[in-house]
Amino acid sequence: MPSLDGPPVRLQVTVHPRASRERLRWEGGELELWLCAPPVEGAANAACRRLVAAWLGVAPSRVRLVAGLRGRRKLVEIAAPGRPAR
Repeated sequence: MPSLDGPPVRLQVTVHPRASRERLRWEGGELELWLCAPPVEGAANAACRRLVAAWLGVAPSRVRLVAGLRGRRKLVEIAAPGRPAR
């Protein structure tokens, strides 16, 4: 799990929408998420933010998608817990 001290942290994430159950795997510096949500109207992106936030123990407002809004590979930025979210 990455350290959240200091400046915002960026993670490469691969998502698998429409999975039968939600789960995640951290391997080799990349996070892989299986989401029940479909990739329609931002549902999978919202589920991605929520699951990453729950995994790291931060508020979903501290997690934002920087790149990959329409693809399976995403770049997620997490604001450090001691700093205000942007």
